[in-house]
Amino acid sequence: MSGTIIGERFGVPAALFSVKCLVAAVLALYVAFSIGLERPYWAFLTSYIVAQPMAGAVISKAVFRAVGTLVGAMFAVAIVPPLVNAPELLVLAMASWLALCVFVSLMDRTPRSYMFVLAGYTACLIVFPDVDTPQTIFTVASLRVQEILIGIACGSLVHSVVLPGSVTNTLLARVAAMLRDAERWSRDAIATEPVAGLDAERRRLAQDVTELHQMSVHLPFDISRLAPRVRTVRALQDQLSMLLPLGAAVEDRLAQLKAANGGTVPAQVETLIADVRAWLDSPVVDNDSRAQLAQALIDRCAAMEPAATPDMGWADMMRLSLYARLATLIAVHRDCRDLHDQMATHSRAAVTPRVAQLLEGRRNRELHRDYASAARGAFSAFITVTLGCAIWILSGWKDGGTAVMLAGVFLALFAAVDNPLAPLKGFMIGTIAASALGALYGYAIMPRLDGFAMLALAYAPALLLLGAMMASPRWAGIALPTLLGLGSPVLLSSRYVSEFGSYINGAVAQIVGIWFAIIMAGLLQSAGVEGAIRRTLRAGWTDIANRATLMRPPDLRGWINRMLDRIALLAPRLAATRADSGKPLYDALRDLRTGVAIGELRQLRLDLPIQEGAPLTAVLGGVSRHYRGLDPDGPAQADPALLHDIDSAICDISAHPRLPVRREGVLGLVSLRRNLFPDAHAYRRAIA
Repeated sequence: MSGTIIGERFGVPAALFSVKCLVAAVLALYVAFSIGLERPYWAFLTSYIVAQPMAGAVISKAVFRAVGTLVGAMFAVAIVPPLVNAPELLVLAMASWLALCVFVSLMDRTPRSYMFVLAGYTACLIVFPDVDTPQTIFTVASLRVQEILIGIACGSLVHSVVLPGSVTNTLLARVAAMLRDAERWSRDAIATEPVAGLDAERRRLAQDVTELHQMSVHLPFDISRLAPRVRTVRALQDQLSMLLPLGAAVEDRLAQLKAANGGTVPAQVETLIADVRAWLDSPVVDNDSRAQLAQALIDRCAAMEPAATPDMGWADMMRLSLYARLATLIAVHRDCRDLHDQMATHSRAAVTPRVAQLLEGRRNRELHRDYASAARGAFSAFITVTLGCAIWILSGWKDGGTAVMLAGVFLALFAAVDNPLAPLKGFMIGTIAASALGALYGYAIMPRLDGFAMLALAYAPALLLLGAMMASPRWAGIALPTLLGLGSPVLLSSRYVSEFGSYINGAVAQIVGIWFAIIMAGLLQSAGVEGAIRRTLRAGWTDIANRATLMRPPDLRGWINRMLDRIALLAPRLAATRADSGKPLYDALRDLRTGVAIGELRQLRLDLPIQEGAPLTAVLGGVSRHYRGLDPDGPAQADPALLHDIDSAICDISAHPRLPVRREGVLGLVSLRRNLFPDAHAYRRAIA
């Protein structure tokens, strides 16, 4: 481990990545030149575009890029011949196609979304530069596909064979770190004395779950034959997602119990909490021993639960909720460790019977869908291409197609970014630097070169530097456009001709294209981060409102996944606005717990006859009305009438003849009461 840290400190991984990128690019260029392709620079650029430190990520991105390229090429071949004599319709068709692809990619929100956006702008790359020669569109499309596939193949080959980085090893290391973080957060959350920094821990756990989902997309493409199954990763995501509402609930109940007991925690509770924290602090490696210790703690929680009786007081309800949530928290941590062991064994046989249950019926993780943002991104791409083509046609500028093409590409690439102006400005800086560097190569260095070997040697210093910059998120936004400049069609062609005018026109077209994209992004996507925060909060509230009134079994897993995804989206956006006081994140966590309680009450209502479930129906209806009327700019407090309905429901459910109904009803209603009315007086059975 120390060797790895020292290597990272001295930039060894970045240097190795850069060398592999150089080898892949030179190989792609050599193959493209050898078979006489028209534009070998596409092979060169593609080898860099698909480059990733992990081999599985390279292969997955290569597959997505290959599929997107083929689909975009097929669309170009299909659309140009019938519309070549109607340029207005052709422009509308191209703009609509790009908008559709951008919309679908923004709805996907996984690394796979690259495939959709690529299908959109590949058609632009093929059609706009060659729209004047429609009879050659099939040849042009087939050549673009060949050039891009050569770059994909060379990049995948080099990064998969030369000291490949494994997605599996990275994933297992990250999972181990995530579990340690989660156990530390739970240990701090259930401490009898408050621990500072819990909000940051909560934020990190939500982001960890999102990161785990993103990494799992590349897992099927990993070169390791011992890669864990994606369904195991999905099951681990589900269990990690449960920790936030459970830990927060235990923290709240413990604080209430402490306040009701004069500022101290009862001795038996303090002993139990200390034992649970010690268990979390030193996880047991052996599955059987871990299960036994966890079950012993769960049994202690169950034994300490007060019975749910009709005359149950508020203090006993707090104890019941505390012990029940704590027992579930212990079980979830045990399941997380078991699933980690399942991933590390590389075996299809379940390591424990509980793991076998957790792996049943896995499906993809539910993510937050921002339809308004996706529609705005698609509309921006549509208007940019349409207006750009109109200016191009009216101006009669020969290289205007390149500018329109790049504007559409950049709007599509950065449609998922809340503020696309920042990366676009980075691309502008990189493009200007690339123009100067390309001019240096084109008119001072390349005229003195003779043969491919000298070309590769001349390019090597710049490519090694830019490849190392690509390994850093801070500099990648400048390195990539600079590489685009070095991959200019004037410089890398089957027959180099020093045409200064052609080069300048191409460079100006690139700069104009990015400049036009910056203007359009500023005009059409100016809602920015604040609008995204409001939409994310409103989406969570709408989800709760709808969830409260549904008459089908609750989907707890889907609800928690969506809300955790929203929390992970909110954290960086709040940081970007420099207005992260913790309150919006706290409200999102409160809403997460509210949705869990709603699910419990919905399930109980479905299990009861209509008349017996009527009090729960009234409560759920009131919750739905409250969340449906919230305004992100000034959320109102819940109506006191809803508190009255909750207390009435507690009174009715606690008098139910069946103990399981009383227990589940009290747990759900107490959670709802604490989430919506944290400052309300303690529940009293006598209701006015």
